[in-house]
Amino acid sequence: MTSMLTISQLTKAFGGVKALSDVSVNVAAGERVALLGHNGAGKSTLMKIILGLITADSGEISVCGATPGHASARAKVAYLPENATFHSALTGLEQISYYMRLRNLSPSGAMDLLDRVGLSFAAKRRIGTYSKGMRQRIGLAQALIGHPSLLVLDEPTSGLDPVSRRDFYELLDSLAADGAAVLLSSHALTEVEARTDRLIILSGGRVVAEGTLNELRREAALPVAMNVTALNGYDTDIQAALPGAIRAEGMLHLTCAQDEKLATLARITALQGKVADLDVIPPSLEDIYSHFSRRDGQ
Repeated sequence: MTSMLTISQLTKAFGGVKALSDVSVNVAAGERVALLGHNGAGKSTLMKIILGLITADSGEISVCGATPGHASARAKVAYLPENATFHSALTGLEQISYYMRLRNLSPSGAMDLLDRVGLSFAAKRRIGTYSKGMRQRIGLAQALIGHPSLLVLDEPTSGLDPVSRRDFYELLDSLAADGAAVLLSSHALTEVEARTDRLIILSGGRVVAEGTLNELRREAALPVAMNVTALNGYDTDIQAALPGAIRAEGMLHLTCAQDEKLATLARITALQGKVADLDVIPPSLEDIYSHFSRRDGQ
C-alpha cells in the first residue's frame, strides 16, 4: 500500500516542554486512522506539523511524497478544523465556489460538493443563518475540493446530529474506498470504534498504543464481561457453577480474563438447559483508551 503520510521519530518542544517525543505514524492510501488523546496530548501539534504550519525539531516526515507545506503536498492535503469559520454574508454556494476558484478549479462543481454533504437545500442561504452542524458540513465540503489524497480532520463531527454523523462516516468510507487516506482526531470514541481501520493513542506527546481495535484489546488484556440470564428458578444453580458471578438487574454478571473466555463460555454452554440468554461484552474503546492513558500516568 502506498503511504500518504510517513512520520518517523518526530519531536517538537515549546519553551523546553516537549509537545511530541519520538512520534512515528504511517497512514496508507485507503486507510482510516483515528488519532486519540486527551487535551494537551499533542494531537494539534502533530496536525500543524503535517500541514506545514510549524516545523518539527527533529525526525522525518513525508506528506504525499513531499515535505509538509510544499506546494505539491498542499495540493493533495485537505484539512477540517474543529470549529470551521466562514464569511457569514456569503451563501454556502458562494463560499464553496470561492474556495474552488482559489484552487484554480471551475466553480461549476460547487453544488455537487454541497449535495455530497447534504447541504444542497441551503446552498443559496447565507452562512450566517446556518447552524453549527451546517457550518461544519460547509467545512467538510471545502475539504473535499480537488479530490485530496490525504484528509486531516480535527473533531470533524463536532456539532453534527446523529443522522449527519452517520452520513459523514459513510462519506469517509467512500473516500477511503476511492484511495484517500484519512487521519481524524476525535473524542467521540464510540463513533470511531467501528468506523476506522486503525487507532493511535497519544499521551504526553508520545504514542502509547497503536493498532486495530482487536490488537489493542489483546495488548491491554482487559477482562471480558458476561451477562447470563437464567431460566426461571435456575439462578442459584448457575451462580453455583460460576463462582464470582454477581446478581444484578435480573441477570448474573461475571468477568474473566481474555485467555479464560473460551473456558468460561464452555462452562456456561454446559448449563444450556438452565440459561435463557447470554451477552458477551468485550472491552470498549473507551475502556482501552482509559487503560493506556492511565498506564502512562495521565
